[in-house]
Amino acid sequence: MMSWNIILWGSLLSFGTLATTDPTWPSPNDELEEIMYQVNGYRSRNFGGTVIPCANEASGPGRQNAAEWLRVAFHDVATTTDLGGVRAGGLDGSLQYELTSSDNLGPGFNTTLKFMADYYTSRSSVADLIALGVYYAVRSCGGPVVPVAGGRVDALAGGPIGVPLPQNTAFTFEQQFLRMGFDKTEMIQATACGHTIGGVHDDEFPEIVPVGSTSNGEVPLDSTDAVFDNKVVTEYIAGNTTNPLVVGPSIKATRNSDFKVFSYDGNVTINAMAAATDFNTICATVLQKLIDTVPDGVVLSDPIQPYSVKPVDMQLSLNSGASTMQLNGFIRVRTTDLGGDAVSSLTLDYKDRSGGNNCGNTNCTYTATLLGATQGFDDQFVWFPIDAAISTSTGISSFTLTLTMASGTTQTFDNNGNSYPIQDAILIQKSQSCLFSGTLTVTAAVRNDRKSLPVNTLISYKTPTGNPNLPVPTLKNATVTMTEGDCVGAYTFYTANYTGLGDFAYASKIDVISGSETSALIDDFNSASDLGGTCQAFQNPPPSSMCTTGQISTSPGTSTTLSSSATSSTISISTTSASSSTTVSSTSTSSTAPTETLHHRQTIGEYLLVGCQTESTAAGTRALGDAAFAYDSMTLEDCMNNCTGYVYWGTEYGRECYCGDSLQSTSEKAPITDCNMVCGGDSTEYCGDSNRLELYSTTASQPTPTATLAPKPTVSSYVRVGCYTELSNGRALTGAAYADDAMTLEMCASNCTGFTYWGTEYGRECYCGDTLDSGSTVAPDTDCQVMVCSGNHDEYCGASLRLELYQLATTSSASPQ
Repeated sequence: MMSWNIILWGSLLSFGTLATTDPTWPSPNDELEEIMYQVNGYRSRNFGGTVIPCANEASGPGRQNAAEWLRVAFHDVATTTDLGGVRAGGLDGSLQYELTSSDNLGPGFNTTLKFMADYYTSRSSVADLIALGVYYAVRSCGGPVVPVAGGRVDALAGGPIGVPLPQNTAFTFEQQFLRMGFDKTEMIQATACGHTIGGVHDDEFPEIVPVGSTSNGEVPLDSTDAVFDNKVVTEYIAGNTTNPLVVGPSIKATRNSDFKVFSYDGNVTINAMAAATDFNTICATVLQKLIDTVPDGVVLSDPIQPYSVKPVDMQLSLNSGASTMQLNGFIRVRTTDLGGDAVSSLTLDYKDRSGGNNCGNTNCTYTATLLGATQGFDDQFVWFPIDAAISTSTGISSFTLTLTMASGTTQTFDNNGNSYPIQDAILIQKSQSCLFSGTLTVTAAVRNDRKSLPVNTLISYKTPTGNPNLPVPTLKNATVTMTEGDCVGAYTFYTANYTGLGDFAYASKIDVISGSETSALIDDFNSASDLGGTCQAFQNPPPSSMCTTGQISTSPGTSTTLSSSATSSTISISTTSASSSTTVSSTSTSSTAPTETLHHRQTIGEYLLVGCQTESTAAGTRALGDAAFAYDSMTLEDCMNNCTGYVYWGTEYGRECYCGDSLQSTSEKAPITDCNMVCGGDSTEYCGDSNRLELYSTTASQPTPTATLAPKPTVSSYVRVGCYTELSNGRALTGAAYADDAMTLEMCASNCTGFTYWGTEYGRECYCGDTLDSGSTVAPDTDCQVMVCSGNHDEYCGASLRLELYQLATTSSASPQ
């Protein structure tokens, strides 16, 4: 079995020791928690990370992201009013409509909102993202934890003018802060905490920083402008401050606002903040109050904390042949407080569709092995991949999780007594769904006992405003009735199409819904960016005679299977055809056969044993990379059936099965004795070993890979122009975007037909455009020779924040134009 590492791009959040009980999963804040703790080992983007270190200059020289994110929150809150005890405004995202106001000078507001807009969804409001930005801003600069709650509601228009300005008197400042709900002491505290990072710029305030007086147009507010510390206070008290809002030209211009505020109570408050510990404690409190200032009627949640154990991206989908469905995803485990007692394995125990323990021809227990570990500001996590086959006849309704520690102890998590719920009534089929040129096709598998209920898809999508001063796109919803298609065993496919999604089509979220109101079951919040550019046909659909109108029933305590076995069971299946409805019953009985002994099988079905083969040594690749299955009852026959139609298949580690039409070039022949691990489901068969495949092929000869892993000079009518950097706060190519686990250079070229440029990134992403953003620059070719294409391991498909870039041959030149 291969070991994998998760690459940590970004920062994870922590709010200290967890409460006694985890939040119940899924919670209303689940998406915001996901953004907060997102890790990019398998994702394409992260809210935090390399794009927002404290000193990052996203808006230009002398400008720190962190300071601008903190300033965004203050300016958003500052338009609040409290009339007659009724608060309007506050942190409500109104700033997005106020960028042309004289209160909001400088590019940082637009840049910040444009960046955050990528994470704006029906489950993460602009206001919540701004609050999250305060945490990142403070924590990335070494400051304290500012707890973040969820539940803010976005305003639909701008608020009144009223942001405190440097030329105001101290009394005016006091009145403005009172309107926000802050008394005199809190006003002084909030000003000091907000001004410990960043500086004043000559573009916006030439009376304070004369134009041309500095090399980068900025004068820092203290000597450590990229560190959240108490220097803004201690330097002021010591009389050696260079804060331009205390000393310098601001005095003559009466714009020395920090001096006005700090000295307003005779420096009592500012002296009380001089100690580093006191400064951090006060700032955590006052900044939390700032982001928790919301309009009346908005109810915030408790501060969001990381789950001790959290299912991430758990998804069911029908497998080829429709006799099983695959449960894929990850389990994230917080290990911050575990000390040296590491988690060695994780076991998932699931209940069948009826809440019982009848799991048909699969196992109710799945054991996952460690994928990798990640670490952020304050927390550590380990990740376990889930890839379990579930019988469609018996289904799944919930699961619990058990951790086995290195010390031998175990701990079970049952979601606060609720178990982790999962429904199998309606499943989005991502392989049979696709997104191309703004047109979305959604296919869902609906269990046949729910065919009398309506089936719809809800699409949440973004449209640009067309106004550069309104950087946050408009969020829209569309509900489309899905059309019934082919029946595949216990499920029927339904399809819907929607056109006109535009430039942000890749950011759409998709719900597929069976039923309505109290009968509704939903597979929700699926990302359109996970879909390929072409809808694939469902492989090996069962004959129409196997289309069931009810559930396959079995006697209690028996395990049913639709293939021959040594058990005896009776299967009743109601089937339908175009002309009649019948009930078919069949009985299989065990037969006497020669006793098998443990040995390597030379033939399995129509496949011949190639031998023992090493796993791929190329980073991020498998020897067979087209499909994968894993369960504890694996046999050679199971793997062959899973891989029907593929040229090769092989078993590994006793319980894993991999399929492919080609063998990765770095896989090599190994002695047959290296493959000595017994199959989990048949003690007479070998199923490979750790990093060793028991390999079978439709041909008898050892496969010899003919392709060579290397950059391709030309693909279709495009020529390679090199490896180029991605933007830190956007996309280098903005014409269209696709993502597919079967991505190849040829697929990307086909998806981008008609565009001048296209490029692949992160092994599975494809971007198109007629222009390349000037912020994208050439990078060493070796930067793009890190990740192979997920659909062709003999091709390179860029890397993290690196594009393998191609240009239309007729317009190609020495460098992109």
